[in-house]
Amino acid sequence: MKCDRVRFLLLLLLLVGLPAITIAQSRRVPQATPTPPPNEDDTERVKTEEIKLNVVAFDVLGNFVEDVKDSDLVITENNILHQPSSVRRLPANVLIVLDTGGEQRRVKGLDQTRRTARALVAALNARDSIAIMQYSDSAEMIGGWTTDKALASKTIGKAKFGHSSVFANALDLARDFFSKTPLENKHLVLITDGTDTLNGEGAKLQAIERLTATDISVHVISYDRMEVSDIAPRTKSVTNSAPPAAMPPEVVAGLPNGARDVASAPKAKSINLDRKQLKSLRGRRTDLERSERQLDALADSTNGTSVNPETFDEMISKTPLIAKMIDASYAVTYIPKVEMANGTPSERNIQVTSRRAGLVVEARRRVFVTQ
Repeated sequence: MKCDRVRFLLLLLLLVGLPAITIAQSRRVPQATPTPPPNEDDTERVKTEEIKLNVVAFDVLGNFVEDVKDSDLVITENNILHQPSSVRRLPANVLIVLDTGGEQRRVKGLDQTRRTARALVAALNARDSIAIMQYSDSAEMIGGWTTDKALASKTIGKAKFGHSSVFANALDLARDFFSKTPLENKHLVLITDGTDTLNGEGAKLQAIERLTATDISVHVISYDRMEVSDIAPRTKSVTNSAPPAAMPPEVVAGLPNGARDVASAPKAKSINLDRKQLKSLRGRRTDLERSERQLDALADSTNGTSVNPETFDEMISKTPLIAKMIDASYAVTYIPKVEMANGTPSERNIQVTSRRAGLVVEARRRVFVTQ
């Protein structure tokens, strides 16, 4: 009897527990069957490359046009027509680079470079952001972005001269500085003679090409023509030009009468028999003339403006022209119809024209597109 009772209790417990087991099983969530990853060969990949450039817009009288729309412009890239994706009027971001070095300089001076930079700052639009860089023995930022013109002018006063001139390094630093923040309507203004006393010509040309590959408009206020005018007479063995003054005019004026007359008397023909010095002077002239051509080409390729003044006064008076070109710029973007081949950099000739009567536009004509 006792054994039968035990069997009965076990059978009862078994019958009672079955529903619970069934319910527990019914609440289990079946595991999803893993979905195989899509075959990459079946995936359609759409690649877009947006090219940015600055476009300046004037009317036929040279006045800035403030209402340019994407429908007003036509972009031609390597003879293929494109329509702008966007056309926007934005305050400019202007990096001013001061060339403050070079042991062979004779015309380029720190005070004149500062005066020129400050004249440019004064001529820019009040909403433009300004940053300041200097380069001589090295390239360095001396002032970050600001819309405070007084602060920018004060920063320009911090610039100092050095013995060397690292032009290529300055271009690379400028490019890197712009790339640190997502800016548009970017402008680089070089107050320079464009020579480089530490880097080779190859490094200089590579730095120019890297800068050309960006959407930065480069403007130049050059010392080259004034430096060449000064050095040209001294590249000859015999010249009618007077030799360089041994003393500044203000020192001569303070000399006693006899000494002052001797120091200020007209000089006869100058004869230079130092072949080593003549070779150095002629090399310097060749370097300056080559640099002027390179700077002009750089400005032209990036839709910038190049100024080659012949006097200090002209150097100052041309700064409003640079400011006008900067502040007449629109930031324009478009999607090219021809992609890069396997990420290989390509040179593209770009021209922007106006389809609107009375609207005159200018844009960069050459750009290196890289991935």
